[in-house]
Amino acid sequence: MKARLPQGYNTPGAANLQQLARQAQKMQEQMEAVTAELEEKEYTAASGGDAVKATVTGKLEVKSVEIKPEVIDPEDAEMLGDLVTAAVNEALRAAAKEKEEKLSAVSGGMAVPGLL
Repeated sequence: MKARLPQGYNTPGAANLQQLARQAQKMQEQMEAVTAELEEKEYTAASGGDAVKATVTGKLEVKSVEIKPEVIDPEDAEMLGDLVTAAVNEALRAAAKEKEEKLSAVSGGMAVPGLL
């Protein structure tokens, strides 16, 4: 005949679950700290041989666009638009890449939905 123990008594599962919850809470706090840090940073990229420079924030917002006067050609506004688009997109990619790398380092490479 086997002796029955009260439910939850001496089961390693409950302790492991609590430890896992603590680890998840710590990871969440670290990710929030990294995100806050990254949102304060700025990323700058250029196109057209530095003819156009774009700066974005870690919040993925355009902060500034600098255009050298010699590239402003009223006859070719499309080219200027392309240069601006290229610079902004490159700056946004740099910000997104650093965010992904840093959050991946915190999460140990585990995909956490809704963070990126």
